[in-house]
Amino acid sequence: MASKEIILTKEGLASLEKELDYLKSVRRKEVAEKIKVALSFGDLSENSEYDEAKNEQAIMEARIADIEVMLKNVRLIDENELHSGNIHIGSTVTVDIERASGTTEKTYKIVGSNEANPREGRISDESAVGKALLGHTKGDVVEVEVPAGIVKYHVKEIG
Repeated sequence: MASKEIILTKEGLASLEKELDYLKSVRRKEVAEKIKVALSFGDLSENSEYDEAKNEQAIMEARIADIEVMLKNVRLIDENELHSGNIHIGSTVTVDIERASGTTEKTYKIVGSNEANPREGRISDESAVGKALLGHTKGDVVEVEVPAGIVKYHVKEIG
C-alpha cells in the first residue's frame, strides 16, 4: 500500500521533527520510568498504574510511528509557487466572506491537512473552502457550498 503524500510548509516540517525528537528523547524516558515505578508495586493483575503507563506507552509509540511514516512521505511546499499570484498551498489569503447576515473579512493560510488548525486560520487544501480557493487570483469571487448554503469569498490579498 502506497502511503499518502504529506504536504507541509517548512514550519510544519520543523514542528513534526520537533515533536518526534521530544517523544523519542523525553517522553520515552518519562513513560519508561512510570512503568518501572508501577512494576515496583508488585502484582500486575491489579496494578492500574502499570496498565495506565503501558497504555500511555502504546499511544506514544503509535504517534512516533505515525510521524516517522509522515516524514518519509513529505513534500515541502515550493516557496517559488507562493509568489505566482495564484492561491497555492502555503498561500496566506485575505477574503471578504459574503453571507446573508453580512460581510466579514478573514485571513487564512492554506496548508496540507496535517497542519490544518481552523482556530488559527490554517485551513486544509482538502477542506471545502481551501479546495475552492486554490488556483484563484486577487479579485476573484469564489462560491463555496457549505452546510449553511452558498457562501461567496471575495479574494482581496494573496501573500
